[in-house]
Amino acid sequence: MLSSPVILVADDHPLFREALRGAVARVVPDARLHEADSVDALHALVEREPDADLLLLDLNMPGAQGFSALVHLRALHPQLPIVVVSAREEPAVMRRALDHGAMGFIPKSADSAQLGEAIERVLDGDRWAPPAAFTAPAAAADEHDAAQRLRDLTPQQFRVLQMLGAGLLNKQIGYELGVSEATVKAHVTAILRKLGANNRTQAVLIAGRLALDPGAIVLPPEDAE
Repeated sequence: MLSSPVILVADDHPLFREALRGAVARVVPDARLHEADSVDALHALVEREPDADLLLLDLNMPGAQGFSALVHLRALHPQLPIVVVSAREEPAVMRRALDHGAMGFIPKSADSAQLGEAIERVLDGDRWAPPAAFTAPAAAADEHDAAQRLRDLTPQQFRVLQMLGAGLLNKQIGYELGVSEATVKAHVTAILRKLGANNRTQAVLIAGRLALDPGAIVLPPEDAE
């Protein structure tokens, strides 16, 4: 007998997680659902459920910027189909998600029928997104380059990079992660090497190419080295 499909839902809004639960229950009544409300919780969840059949991922999860979580998860768990769910419905945003490895894109304005169709199609191994996603311009070459570099980071290095992007100093990052400043500096050194950056500002700018709005990136303090 086939086992029940395992579907992961990652969104920091409880009401939308509830809406997704309802959509999944209608399409796959026997599905086993697991939820996460942040990128850190999501990484732990995917480690616990390595054979999950589908991840429904909100782009604006706490702990990640833009497409960075999508890119990093695709690198760590290439076998996991990911469908992006977002309130950002510009065709270019949808196309960028597909270009970075998403199997589908569901606008948060989608009705229950569209939600159900998207989930069903992706579980069957197909892609699903609004038609406009497939005619929008492809992601830029420098964005693909940034994504390729980001794939090499470990989960802890990814967390440190996101904190650098939030403007945190080494001491603050160490406090948040429960590690020493020396450990944070070692992570930063490894991040710079893997991204091909000379300093943390360059690292944040490289990661910022994956932001939804790259022009809004906040650079770290210059004295944070």
